[in-house]
Amino acid sequence: MTATPPTPPIDGAALLAEVEAFHRRFNVFPTEAAYVAVALWDAHAHLLDCFDSTPRLAFLSPEPGSGKSRGLEIVETLVPQPMVAVNASAAALFRAVSASEGRPTILFDEIDTIFGPKAGDNEELRGFLNAGHRRTGVTYRCVGDGGNQTVQAFPSYTAVAVAGLGSLPDTILTRSVIIRMRRRARNEKVEPFRARIHEKEGHALRDRLAAWAEQARGFVMGAWPDMPEGVTDRPADVWEPLLAIADAAGGDWPDRARDACVKLVKASQADDKGSLGIRLLTDLRDHVMVGIDRLPTIAIVDRLNALDDAPWADLQGKPLDSRRLSRMLHDYVTADNEPIASRNIRTSGGVLKGYYSTDLHDAWQRYCPPPLVQPLQALQPLQPSSEAIPA
Repeated sequence: MTATPPTPPIDGAALLAEVEAFHRRFNVFPTEAAYVAVALWDAHAHLLDCFDSTPRLAFLSPEPGSGKSRGLEIVETLVPQPMVAVNASAAALFRAVSASEGRPTILFDEIDTIFGPKAGDNEELRGFLNAGHRRTGVTYRCVGDGGNQTVQAFPSYTAVAVAGLGSLPDTILTRSVIIRMRRRARNEKVEPFRARIHEKEGHALRDRLAAWAEQARGFVMGAWPDMPEGVTDRPADVWEPLLAIADAAGGDWPDRARDACVKLVKASQADDKGSLGIRLLTDLRDHVMVGIDRLPTIAIVDRLNALDDAPWADLQGKPLDSRRLSRMLHDYVTADNEPIASRNIRTSGGVLKGYYSTDLHDAWQRYCPPPLVQPLQALQPLQPSSEAIPA
């Protein structure tokens, strides 16, 4: 009996380069880092069982016609068992993930119809997407009839890519590789995607990715890739599988992947508000209280509402006021573990309530991303009188 010859090794670096080139034919991504990240994400979907977590891939843009859906369409041809979901319920998704046919790769287009400003909270779907980020993630549901119901755990761990207008809930954003799409400029040309022709090419690449994944499984399983300096906590969870893929592929992919990691993490920190509270703290540090040790509440509110590209002048139809500012800052604490609260400030015009930078400094260090640039010029501080009024 003739032995089956071993499968020749596949050049992972060359294969990933082909995957990247396939994306480039049909999409103009905003940065070179985006091409690297998306190609690595395609490959990681074939090796989910090797990782403790799976990053979500998010194609987002402020306007239609920016290539989001096309990006998702190309991903669909390259990943295992794609499941295209538009307005799918959480129940349908977690049953699909736990089905005997195998774990799908969920591709969720028009995600803004689920989490956009005109949609409901959709906490069930949000919970499913958050739980499925971890390999241990499960969704608990009651099954059975009437009084015979029992609690059953449904596995939620699966790869998910989404596309939509605007943004996403903070808990999903922080678990995502974010690609901020934009409309093509007049001089940016792409090849029209024709499913009848190009799906076969994508599927051929998909099959080769699957074959390479089997060869790379031993290298990737249990790998602890070195993280770029400053990439820790949740961003490290997001990028660990992608860097492991890059290291397994070799060539220039380990260096390109780490460069892309740094650039996209920094971009997400600049764009991502983390929460409205973190956006408030960051704007206070970078724009309102630069070089100032104290400032009356009325001045803080005026300066926040005057900031361009900030949400404060229109919070659900109303500008930020002193009462809401107080409520938001009260959720954070000072270095002495006391809630941040306004204190008396004596000025030449009398005594006003306001906030001290020393009270905010600990929260700035703990929650805010590093400043992108140093401020060009500090605002002039108030000139307090020589007398002090205790808080």
